[in-house]
Amino acid sequence: MKLSQFKFELPSQLIAQEPLKTRHESRLLVVDRKTQKIEHRTFHDVLDIFNEDDVFVVNNTKVFTARMYGQKEKTGAQIEVFLLRELNHDLRLWDVLVDPARKIRVGNKLYFGEDDLVAEVVDNTTSRGRTIRFLFDGDDDAFDRVVKKLGETPIPKYIDREVIEEDSSWYQSLFAKRVGAVAAPAAQLHFTRELLMRMDIKGIKFSEVTLHLGLGAFRDVEVEDLTKHKMDSEYYNISEQTVDDVNNALENKKRVVAVGGSVMRTLESSVSSTKTLNPGEGWTDKFLFPPYKFNIANAFITNLHAPESPLYMMACAYSSHEFMEEVYQEAIKEKYRFMCYGDAMLIL
Repeated sequence: MKLSQFKFELPSQLIAQEPLKTRHESRLLVVDRKTQKIEHRTFHDVLDIFNEDDVFVVNNTKVFTARMYGQKEKTGAQIEVFLLRELNHDLRLWDVLVDPARKIRVGNKLYFGEDDLVAEVVDNTTSRGRTIRFLFDGDDDAFDRVVKKLGETPIPKYIDREVIEEDSSWYQSLFAKRVGAVAAPAAQLHFTRELLMRMDIKGIKFSEVTLHLGLGAFRDVEVEDLTKHKMDSEYYNISEQTVDDVNNALENKKRVVAVGGSVMRTLESSVSSTKTLNPGEGWTDKFLFPPYKFNIANAFITNLHAPESPLYMMACAYSSHEFMEEVYQEAIKEKYRFMCYGDAMLIL
């Protein structure tokens, strides 16, 4: 398929700038792939839709303060440095994005805070990408504390306001455990402790995977032929326990719900020849766009995403392109809130 087939007009006022006070009161657009029926519900209705021994698969990655601001040596020009991933722990080498990139060259030094942290640019990776080495003598805990102090919550640029203190909790899933993400698994942001407790009482199970979200799922697709688009590689891990939970549910004809695009990509990155889930870890650059036959999850919770985005394409692949176009037009007409702080969609 072509990139231009995934274009639609999204009114800017529908892009949520902050979440609802009670997250499980977000709206839930429920769509049935077989009947092509559309229902308007509330997120806490998942409690009524799913049953005992259904399995919700969630991503336990944790967002860190990935966006930092430093000064270039000599000129003092302010530079935004977005930490993507650590390349070498011992050398403190990181893959980053810099802005404005034209000012940053190999050999430049960047200073953060009151010279709390210094970094040297050691390589170019892409037009905005650089490899930097942090020059820091302290131990790992001290380094983590400095990055946490100097960095800020990396909310997306489409949230058109300054980062506020509340974002540090708003932009973090309740399942977050393993530090390594620069973007939150947005579909999980609708869960509250109250809702999880009620789902547990009903016997609905939760099982975890890890996928450290980079910017790959959110980066613009710049080629018309989608087969030529290359996703960024992201680290994932699937435990034996999760494999047992998922495969047992499938064998017993229960629902396996992929909560978010990061979970769906993880599950589809480790499928056996018998169409069951395999344990494992590694790096995935899985790009899910139509046509694609999904192997594991038989239900999918996702937010409403931007036109021409890989996340929108994934939703189209999971249902059908034509039906999802209709669903999105319905969401726009009904003024659903889009993007990470917005409303949710359940595809059955």
